Amino acid sequence: MTRKLRAKGYDPDLIEALIEQLGQEGLQSDTRYADSYLYSRTQKGYGPVRLRQELKERGVDDTTIENSLENLEIDWTERLTEVRKKKFGETIPKDYKEQAKESRFLQYRGFTSEQIQKLYQR
Repeated sequence: MTRKLRAKGYDPDLIEALIEQLGQEGLQSDTRYADSYLYSRTQKGYGPVRLRQELKERGVDDTTIENSLENLEIDWTERLTEVRKKKFGETIPKDYKEQAKESRFLQYRGFTSEQIQKLYQR
């Protein structure tokens, strides 16, 4: 919010005071924002690496990000499997070239190399 208000030319001191007041009144919460953002993006098939990066870009601190990710209680392996099936179908390819193609897509979506490797080792 601070970044957007500064871009519109508002006084930085006024912005900080306003955000502090909104926080005290419970109208602005980074934790609530992070929780809502993570829920929305996980429903669209994004993994933890990408979600962490997107929240950092939006100015959310690391502690809030980690707490929000823990609160999601998502089985990332299951989510990875769902995303892969939706894009590529049920059968896991035996061909290395096809696996590499799928792996690149899944990494772009924000899943870790370890998570992806486990998927193809089954």
